[in-house]
Amino acid sequence: MKVQDKHIWLTGASMGIGEALARALDAQGARLILSARSADKLAVLRASLKHPQRHKIVPLDLSRAETLPDVVAQADLSDGLDMLINNGGISQRGPAAQTPLSVQRQVMEVNYFGTISLTQALLPALRQNQGMLVNIASVAGKVGGQGMSGYAASKHALIGYMDCLRAEETHHGVKVLNVCPGFVQTNISVNALTESGQPYGEVAKSIAEGISAADCAQQIILAIHKDKFEVVIGKGLSALAPYIKRWFPNFFFRLSARKNIR
Repeated sequence: MKVQDKHIWLTGASMGIGEALARALDAQGARLILSARSADKLAVLRASLKHPQRHKIVPLDLSRAETLPDVVAQADLSDGLDMLINNGGISQRGPAAQTPLSVQRQVMEVNYFGTISLTQALLPALRQNQGMLVNIASVAGKVGGQGMSGYAASKHALIGYMDCLRAEETHHGVKVLNVCPGFVQTNISVNALTESGQPYGEVAKSIAEGISAADCAQQIILAIHKDKFEVVIGKGLSALAPYIKRWFPNFFFRLSARKNIR
């Protein structure tokens, strides 16, 4: 699907991959509905884009899944909707045995329940235009590793849900693309929840050495143009991990037990 003149709802737009996507999509002529928790940050972003008059702002909080159908009902979709990019989310760091259920739930509420609540609310509009769902999952949604049980579980759940949705919505003309980025240079580790529920507060070495958010955004848009079902984006071990696990599972499990690459 080409993005020019398409009406695209983008969550998590105020930073990281979301901000990079907003800039890249704006440059290619898309018409955006920009969502994140902070209306002020979204306003600053929109003002900095090349075509701010094309775009709308709809603040929302993915941790409050029950509120999202009302957010959609109040949004102006008079021009229709061609694509939803589910990019909003949070990460998690800490040993599984020491991460309480409250933190696990918080991650799942945002990454899974919030995302599918918004998706379900917008499906009728996407069906009407035979649109596309783009879900920014993670390599962690394909493989597990040390110190990310809540995050990996939420992304595994998201990919599983969207694979089922793809099978169902193909009959309505709706395409579903799961994007699995590896390490990308964002603040995802800075904002990640630790076992205490507080932000991790640091840029992890693996993140700092990853690809740029702008590069990731361009590869996502390329996958959209090609109507891909799934794409892994990254470099090094983070990009190879899903393939290593698939073809050499015993080697992968020994490697992940021996080394924490997060």
